[in-house]
Amino acid sequence: MDDNRRKTEYLKKLESKKLKRSQEYKTLSFSMGISLIFSLVFAFFGYSFITGEIHAVPLLLAAAFLAEGLFQWLLLSRLRAQILRAGTVSRAVRLSGILLIAFIATGNVFAAAAGFTLIKRWRPLEYTMTVYAAITTVLVMLVSALNLFKDYVSNYFLPGMALLAALIVLYLLALLCIHCWEREGTVSKKLLPVGILLILTAATGNIFALLAGLLILSHYRHQGQERSIEWIDIVDRLFRNNMAVVGMLVVIFLLSLSIASTLTFDYGIAIDNDYSALLQPISLEYPFGTDNYGRCVFTRIVFGARISLIVGLCVTIIPTVIGGILGAAAGYFGNRTDNTIMRLLDVLYAVPDILLAIAIIAAFGANLVDLVIALSIGSVAVYARTVRATVLGLASSEFVEAARASGAGDWNIIFRHIIPNSMAPIIVRMTMGIGTAVLSTSSLSYLGLGVEPYIPEWGNILKIGSQYLETQPHLAIFPGLAIIILVLAFNFFGDGLRDALDPKLK
Repeated sequence: MDDNRRKTEYLKKLESKKLKRSQEYKTLSFSMGISLIFSLVFAFFGYSFITGEIHAVPLLLAAAFLAEGLFQWLLLSRLRAQILRAGTVSRAVRLSGILLIAFIATGNVFAAAAGFTLIKRWRPLEYTMTVYAAITTVLVMLVSALNLFKDYVSNYFLPGMALLAALIVLYLLALLCIHCWEREGTVSKKLLPVGILLILTAATGNIFALLAGLLILSHYRHQGQERSIEWIDIVDRLFRNNMAVVGMLVVIFLLSLSIASTLTFDYGIAIDNDYSALLQPISLEYPFGTDNYGRCVFTRIVFGARISLIVGLCVTIIPTVIGGILGAAAGYFGNRTDNTIMRLLDVLYAVPDILLAIAIIAAFGANLVDLVIALSIGSVAVYARTVRATVLGLASSEFVEAARASGAGDWNIIFRHIIPNSMAPIIVRMTMGIGTAVLSTSSLSYLGLGVEPYIPEWGNILKIGSQYLETQPHLAIFPGLAIIILVLAFNFFGDGLRDALDPKLK
């Protein structure tokens, strides 16, 4: 009896290992779960528990995602049987990926990603990056297309949509070129112009396109050489983590949408008062309703993403540079320099970041520049401690001793040798810190100590929405969800990046 049970457990573990080795199975099972979750979310928003109203559009989307999830479940069952029985995926199942790609029409980007993964047997990393670049652009175009239901659109709406459509066509052609001109790691010279074009399209904020282009150029340069390239290995390990990919997709989508909104969204709808449209319910014209000044909450959240990302990046980069230099100097020189710098930073570290920011803003006023400065000062000590801890372990390394023996100066060693080799923990800390900065920005704006009240910032939007929790709860729910999703996205991405940079997990 015990032997049979052990045999059964062993077979289950063996099957689990086989399934985990299949990227097609992992991606499809993940997308199926996401589809079913979104079906429940849309069903929740399809009925108002306060007024008893039924909203047709969310319910239709809930039904669509439910049907897509069930289709993926059937396909997953068939895929599982083939992997366990034969270890390969049949051509018919791979062609089913085309149907999954079509699901992107409902905004189901995860099903589309699973479809692109399924249809191609051998997938170079640049193929995956280009797929996500195309999916991101499609999402931006779908969100921008909601402006068609408004009475008027931006003057640059049509050129902006045409540009997005041209980018989608370019990414699809790039996928075809990668399929034709790259075989088992051998990159044709014909693919180089495609890589350059992909890099240029990164001006739209699509970091996936930038990575795809750099991968093509790097693989062409190093093809035939038996060596691994560190940054490519890191990206490869990062994309094995589904949650890290989701976080990266959300961040890059919001970044691309923030840039595209300059053309496809009218800023006036976000800031101008419209007393004929006060507190409008959720509709196609106003996907998130309107606030007490008649401003479109959906448009305000889109423009608010730009402010949150700008503040988050600035509040992370500035203290990283300042704290990095101070921490590197303290760790490298040690003794009196270390004691002086770290004791001063301990005083700064003893004051809570949010209280220090409130004090600075109260003294100098509430605006974007003062907000960035206030939040940056409070974070300097954290980054200085991170860099110092890394530098202490590198200061006595052999390559530092060799540089010192070659006559290199102290600051030359710090900037050219020590800091570049300390970047891994700094990068991870930065990605986690951006989410914290976004949360702090929204918190201060909610308290009236952030940007000016009329500016579409998520904390300002949430503050207005909180006044109507009993009658119009969606005014607070949607900006709150935006903050939560962005913070979670950076946390997921930071966790995945930490694992990818950890040499023990290679």
